[in-house]
Amino acid sequence: MADQAGPSETPPVCSTCGTVAGDPALAAITWTRGTENGREVWTCDRCSREHLRSIEGKLDSAWW
Repeated sequence: MADQAGPSETPPVCSTCGTVAGDPALAAITWTRGTENGREVWTCDRCSREHLRSIEGKLDSAWW
């Protein structure tokens, strides 16, 4: 039997710096996912570390 691939998973893109995740599965555990204005946004691990206090304080990303 041939494997039937499901819908292709598009890799997350960092909403801060524009970096595209090389591996969506790895990004799921190392990147930060949030919701802004009703849409899903991702922040890469580097930007997440840089803006950790702002993220924890739930500041709007426009203030970062």
